[in-house]
Amino acid sequence: MDNLFYEYILNPSKRIYWLYILSSILISLVYLYFHKNERKLIFSKKYWLHKSTRLDFYYFFISHFIKVLILLPMLFGVKEVAIFTYRILLKNFGFYLNVDFTYGQIILFYTLAIFIFSDLSRYFLHRLLHTNKFLWRFHKVHHSAKILNPLTFYRVHPLENFLFGLRYSLVIGIVTGVFIYFFGAKFNIYSIFGVNIFLFIFSILGTNLRHSPIKLSYLKYLEYIFISPRQHQIHHSVKFYNKNFGGYLAIWDTLFGSLKLSSEAKIIKLGLRKKEMKNYETVGGLLFSPLIFKRKENNEKYKECKDYKKFNFMYFRNIFVKCLHLCKSIKNRFKGAKGFR
Repeated sequence: MDNLFYEYILNPSKRIYWLYILSSILISLVYLYFHKNERKLIFSKKYWLHKSTRLDFYYFFISHFIKVLILLPMLFGVKEVAIFTYRILLKNFGFYLNVDFTYGQIILFYTLAIFIFSDLSRYFLHRLLHTNKFLWRFHKVHHSAKILNPLTFYRVHPLENFLFGLRYSLVIGIVTGVFIYFFGAKFNIYSIFGVNIFLFIFSILGTNLRHSPIKLSYLKYLEYIFISPRQHQIHHSVKFYNKNFGGYLAIWDTLFGSLKLSSEAKIIKLGLRKKEMKNYETVGGLLFSPLIFKRKENNEKYKECKDYKKFNFMYFRNIFVKCLHLCKSIKNRFKGAKGFR
């Protein structure tokens, strides 16, 4: 129990760090002051003792030990990916010496790059979890919550945890490797309490309210850029689960046609369809239901939105091919450029 307390409550890199929870409570109180009709739910036993809330609590403890004992040892680190990336660039492009940017500028670029590419990769993986029939079975675990609270963030199947851990290692490792190649190894990020400053700002401004009954929305134009708590709640609805995949930025949803503004969905129903919910109402169900395949389910046609048809594996393959062509183009352009030898 003490380890859990230090790992989550006192760790600024975790979603339920005490300062983030405190700031969310303060924002909630301000919100409820102006929305008196919504006070009843947040202060009711029905919310705090709901079956879904209690399930989040139990699952949080069990999934933590699964993550520590099984998943973490299977993942390779950012350091290994960064070194591998650096060696690949060095082998293909030769040595590069930066003479154009100051140390402060490099830190700013790196901090921004880490935040932007991490958020973009999170968007793509999140969307893939919805569009791929096999992966959607596991992501249903998170969407099975009928009541949202901060611990719902951790209602994630171990396989999905593994995929997001793998995503983090690859993306952060590649970005770090690229920066080491261009700017050397002596750089850091702008941080607060050891956390990327942009992540800290978003967390302190109420990230935990995404999984809560507080229907906090932003100005319409801001919601084209940043994901509001209400937009993420809309994503958890039965009707609009195929919208608002963004982590912190709504830019990706805007660009790829999956954005849903708060003003466009006034009333929502959380969770899965009724016939699906029965498999995700216990800890055992959350862990093992995605692993059980029934013949009837395999023969059912997978229903996807029309805008998903272009977002299958071929789409990602085309992106990968374009990236390869871009790398070749950059390589040819940099040959003989200043700084290379």
